[in-house]
Amino acid sequence: MNTIEFLHHPWAENPASLVWGIRVDGRDLRDHTAEATYELWRRELEGEFEDDEAEIAETVRNQHDGLGVADFADRPDHFLTAADSAPLLGCPCGIWQCWPLTARIAVTASTVAWSSFRQPHREQWGELAIGPFTFERRSFEAALAAPTVTSRRA
Repeated sequence: MNTIEFLHHPWAENPASLVWGIRVDGRDLRDHTAEATYELWRRELEGEFEDDEAEIAETVRNQHDGLGVADFADRPDHFLTAADSAPLLGCPCGIWQCWPLTARIAVTASTVAWSSFRQPHREQWGELAIGPFTFERRSFEAALAAPTVTSRRA
């Protein structure tokens, strides 16, 4: 089983607003995503950064932020609701529909599974090499009910 931690941390564009952060197996979901999309981005960004690998890596790492806490205040179980395509991360601009990371969420009495990670605005990328992740449902629900609040971006 995988482990999960939910966080609330300041949104980069407006630090007074909080967003959901997610760690899977102790690692930020944005890092899992950056690793899976680095080469895909590198091909698209070729020539734009004068082959500055550090700048490309930073751009890829920062392609997502969390989903706004206020946006999902009326749906606290968003990350626990079965769906074929649900956003887990959003665009750093604050409009998560602009650039979401989506996944299939499957829920049973004892597990929550996230699989089939995709970037819907890059259908040609297909399913990303992230996960699948399977969490013990009780620990998932406990983490979701009590997110760690941090004073800086996770």
